[in-house]
Amino acid sequence: MIGLSGDGVLLTPIGDLVGLSSRAEVVATGRMREVPVGGDLLGRVIDSRCRPLDGKGEIKTVETRPLHGRAPNPMTRRMIERPFPLGVRVLDGLLTCGEGQRIGIYGEPGGGKSTLLSQIVKGAAADVVIVALIGERGREVREFIERNLGEEGLLRTVVVVETSDRSAVERAQCAPMATALAEYFRDQGLRVALMLDSLTRFCRAMREIGLAAGEPPTRRGFPPSVFGMLPGLLERAGMGERGSITAFYTVLVEGDGTGDPIAEESRGILDGHVILSRAIAARSHFPAIDVLQSRSRVMDAVVSGTHRKAASIFRELLSRYAETEFLINVGEYKPGGDPLTDRAVASIDELREFLRQSEDDASDFEETVAWMSRLTA
Repeated sequence: MIGLSGDGVLLTPIGDLVGLSSRAEVVATGRMREVPVGGDLLGRVIDSRCRPLDGKGEIKTVETRPLHGRAPNPMTRRMIERPFPLGVRVLDGLLTCGEGQRIGIYGEPGGGKSTLLSQIVKGAAADVVIVALIGERGREVREFIERNLGEEGLLRTVVVVETSDRSAVERAQCAPMATALAEYFRDQGLRVALMLDSLTRFCRAMREIGLAAGEPPTRRGFPPSVFGMLPGLLERAGMGERGSITAFYTVLVEGDGTGDPIAEESRGILDGHVILSRAIAARSHFPAIDVLQSRSRVMDAVVSGTHRKAASIFRELLSRYAETEFLINVGEYKPGGDPLTDRAVASIDELREFLRQSEDDASDFEETVAWMSRLTA
């Protein structure tokens, strides 16, 4: 059911219409949609209706949870008080993630969002990882599972998939399905990492449904229901009374994302944003994170004073170099005018070495902080 019309309801099929006719009987079940949950899901690849896609046989579960659950009571949520190591130096050192934080990863198509997500999946200090692949190309799903996750990574992971050829309803249910699974494991007292790729394609699926229901298009053609639904989905992640869900949402943007309604709306809800830069990627610098444009809103609450000071100096050096880079490139820079700028120019190669990291290299959190402290001493 996607809406109301007078005394009737508006319905849309979940899957295809093969075998249906205008005379088919519609029967109300009298209950809300629930999803099966349980430990047997670990290591499995499923769709948004919990049907296995990996050929490993039936999934046996005994519990269920509502597809559209409620966010935890804000007064019973535990506070974000400790870091959540990700194994990516630039994130652990300069954009430190807290356990229970929700972060958006913003970039253009082909800008490295999925690659960064795979780095986080492999290096995150999580007990369980839930990955939702929404509207992806079919070939990319198997590549992500076999090349990025691997057999060992898959053991602690549940992958929920709805490819681009699936119906709008199936794609739209992929995000709340993955979130419901993450909520189950959080309630077991576990540290859960939720990866949703991508929030934009989820919103586009919701747009298709909303427009089909007769809603008026507003910003960039998105109906009002999309913007009403986003907070309800994103607020379900975070700290619980026992466990935690640390969530990462990729968002597709064009250019700097100015005027993109999904980017603007999600940035106002989430606890931090990581901006990927095409210019940085063009220098073969990966992960292509624009540190000066990115921010973690909880970093100051979860790191030590030494870490905070080192990160501040590191950012200042990057900022000074960025301000001077044009003069350096045209041969007009003259040292001696400002000691901090001179230091930034002299140390830029070491700073960039710290920021660069191969996809298969996971960095230890304490070693990252120590390295950054040496660079800024």
